Amino acid sequence: MAHLVIVESPSKGGTIKSYLGKGYKVVASIGHIRDLPKSTLGVDIENDFEPKYINIRGKGNLITELKKEAKNADVVYLATDPDREGEAIAWHLMNALELSPEKAKRVTFNSVTKPVVKEGIRNPREIDMNLVNSQQARRILDRIVGYKLSPVLWKKIKSGLSAGRVQSVVTRIIVERENEIKKFNPEEYWTIEANLETDEKKSFKASFYGTEKGKMELKCEKDAAVVRDATVGAPFSVKSIKKSKRLKHPAPPFTTSTLQQEANRRMGYHSERTMRIAQELYEGISLGSLGTHGLITYMRTDSLRISETAADAAKLYITEKFGEQYCPKSPRVYKTKKNVQDAHEAIRPTDMKLDPDMIKGSLSADQYRIYKLIWDRFISSQMESAVLDTVSAEIESAGYIFRASGYTVRFPGFMALYEEKTDDEDETEKEAGLPAMSEGDSLKLLELSPLQHFTQPPARFTEASLVKLLEEKGIGRPSTWATIITTIISRGYVEREGKNFVPTSLGEVTTQLMLDNFNDIVDYDFTARMEDALDDVEGGDKEMTAVLKSFYEKFAKDLAKAEKEIEKGNYKVAAKETDIICEKCGSKMVIKNGRFGKFAACPNYPECKNTKPIDADGNLLKVEEKPAAEEVKYAPDDMKCEKCGKRMVIKKGRFGSFYACENYPECKTTKAIAKDTNVKCPLCGSKIVIKHGRKKTVFYSCEGYPSCKFSTWDIPLEEKCPDCGGLLLRKKGKENVYCHNEKCGYKK
Repeated sequence: MAHLVIVESPSKGGTIKSYLGKGYKVVASIGHIRDLPKSTLGVDIENDFEPKYINIRGKGNLITELKKEAKNADVVYLATDPDREGEAIAWHLMNALELSPEKAKRVTFNSVTKPVVKEGIRNPREIDMNLVNSQQARRILDRIVGYKLSPVLWKKIKSGLSAGRVQSVVTRIIVERENEIKKFNPEEYWTIEANLETDEKKSFKASFYGTEKGKMELKCEKDAAVVRDATVGAPFSVKSIKKSKRLKHPAPPFTTSTLQQEANRRMGYHSERTMRIAQELYEGISLGSLGTHGLITYMRTDSLRISETAADAAKLYITEKFGEQYCPKSPRVYKTKKNVQDAHEAIRPTDMKLDPDMIKGSLSADQYRIYKLIWDRFISSQMESAVLDTVSAEIESAGYIFRASGYTVRFPGFMALYEEKTDDEDETEKEAGLPAMSEGDSLKLLELSPLQHFTQPPARFTEASLVKLLEEKGIGRPSTWATIITTIISRGYVEREGKNFVPTSLGEVTTQLMLDNFNDIVDYDFTARMEDALDDVEGGDKEMTAVLKSFYEKFAKDLAKAEKEIEKGNYKVAAKETDIICEKCGSKMVIKNGRFGKFAACPNYPECKNTKPIDADGNLLKVEEKPAAEEVKYAPDDMKCEKCGKRMVIKKGRFGSFYACENYPECKTTKAIAKDTNVKCPLCGSKIVIKHGRKKTVFYSCEGYPSCKFSTWDIPLEEKCPDCGGLLLRKKGKENVYCHNEKCGYKK
């Protein structure tokens, strides 16, 4: 029986093929093969929102090839990712390839490991139409909002803009935070720090608290001076000492949200980068002699559940690595929040034998850092709590109370491996103990320091804090956040300043237009309710059509009203002014966006059309003068023009250096400058050389060209094919190795 397995990614396909062996052919769809058309709405609103899917441009040959392979197979396993998007891709494949439900079998793998893959193949199921309809509902909603709202933005703000159902809400969040910062009025307050010393000459610091009646705020210098004058000459004594033991518990294993947050806090990775690396770890990495392994479970999940097998493996590892005292009496179980789809486990390593440091040599730097982060977080989540000895002291002087506290680690527990970062670094505890003291002890005042402070505005969002807020408010889903953030930046609604998000003038104006005319679309609660409705479709509790109708009734009314009243609003995007002076009219130039990026333009356009080049930060670029003519560089003496016999010279072109006849323009002979490799041509035995094509692309060619026409885009290797002795080639950017001889068919 012939078995065909269709996956989304070629790299995932290679891993699965190595597990299944003979009798199975694994091919990749390279993501979606069908989608709504780009040129039209593609949704028949009057006919129950029926979508009109078409084959994605450029995938015609792939679909033809997949149809051919499917026709020759007895069973077709649709092994796309185990989520809504993957389910929808499987459904599109079944329809585009004209597969019967009996022939098409849906399989999913929570991790790409040999036991899980084989178990999935043994237990196929039908396509889950609830999952498919949930994805379709999201796609249709986003298409309707985008295609209906975008013309409104073109008409009132700027042509080429686009609106999005969730991206508009995320932009609003960033705009409103910026408005809070602009409106913030700092308030003065004071603190007092006392540097004290015990009889044993041990010093420590205590902070002013208040009086026995309670906490006391110092709002100005005068308030602080009252306390300072009263205490600076008065005795200090220990009023009370409290010692206790505190348990500090580990953080749960990663979900998609917490992985994105922690990778951003620790490494500064953007969500898109984190998810791309995690996808690579999930799909499989070649570990040399150990074979190819999927290193982590599926990375798009909001569940905290882990399997008993994984918990047992973690316990064994912890016992061997740290000792039995580092294992809790019973495995830790973390409660998942309400309304969470619990189809997958939390993100964890698939095999406890594959320690990050053991396989470090097979991973890229990014892969190692993310894998180690996931590994440490998971192992620590199954470890014993840390035990901290805490001590707090109240110190009295002239009727005023000062407080000091600290802790020491009695037993590190999970802290021996990992501690979670926080968004506010000031909240991070630092281990510090207090010197030995007893109630009634006298203390010597070394220094009393009143300090002025001002309240700070709310911080701008970082990627970590933004993702955390989106999760709390239920806006979007873990699998969509990276794409949303990338979209609002690429469309010019938001910019990055260091790690922070800052709205542009375009983002502010667009948000105001949306608030004035389409309040539901940018309403936080409304967006969260829509996500819940999509979850209900997935769970089979609501019909897709009912959700779409409920949304569109209100949306259509708002759209009709906006088209009539939008002209009344003032939605002009303010140009950002620079310090660059227009030498023609004396005005301060403003930043504009053109086809090739930002430039400085006179604000008096069209009367004054002066422009200047600027860099990404808005600084004026100096226009360099043309360099003097360079000295002629000749090719080696034995290199002559094949047409006229003149010497060849070295020239510089758009795509690098090349040889040209010195008799140009009468003779236009040119020749690429090739770099030798240590590999011989499999056709004629000459050297294979590296050449540069158009747009700086690199390829490999026989130096005997045009007599020998051997060339390849892939990288030739020095070692020979173990099966036929032919030339081995490696795919660029991948580990896949294959023999150039098609009859041999060797692959690795």
